[in-house]
Amino acid sequence: MIGYPNRKKADANAARPVDYSNRGMPLEDDINATNAYYLDIDRAAVYKKPIPIRIVSVQYRTRQTAKITEAYYQTPSTTDYNGVYRGRYLDFEAKETHSRSSMPMKIIHPHQLEHLRRVIRYGGIAFLIIRFVVLDETYYVPADSVLPEFDAGVKSLPHRWFTEHGRLIPYHYNIRVDYLSVIDEINMEDKHQ
Repeated sequence: MIGYPNRKKADANAARPVDYSNRGMPLEDDINATNAYYLDIDRAAVYKKPIPIRIVSVQYRTRQTAKITEAYYQTPSTTDYNGVYRGRYLDFEAKETHSRSSMPMKIIHPHQLEHLRRVIRYGGIAFLIIRFVVLDETYYVPADSVLPEFDAGVKSLPHRWFTEHGRLIPYHYNIRVDYLSVIDEINMEDKHQ
């Protein structure tokens, strides 16, 4: 119990509302920092895609305090990130799961997977970055590995599936989610086959 100056006590059993507003942000923050570092060292140009929204109503008290009060998604967004690395287009979606044992497929929208399928068809590099928050593990998963599972109607992928079909992404201080090193590793393996 916490004793406050007004002698009221905090109710330890009080239900707290669940706040979903920053869900997924730590992974996005890490990827954004990684992409900024890649750009700073001139390794790749990868950017977070803006969400396509249509602004309907804005409250203007002053220009500096303008507040959007009503907006709608214009079209479903495709994936989170795209860019160019070594002359190739890349496109990926980033998701977090708080489960230690699996990732529910419902966190990835069908239109996002269809978009990744198109990227593969046109010769781009398409993948997912999946973070198991509780395990503190982040995986690179080629989209062509997850698409057959989606097509088969799989509802959830067990953690073991990620250890078999994905690659654990190394974490470094400057490069928090070093997914380009995984892409390089896969390309080297492909050249030796």
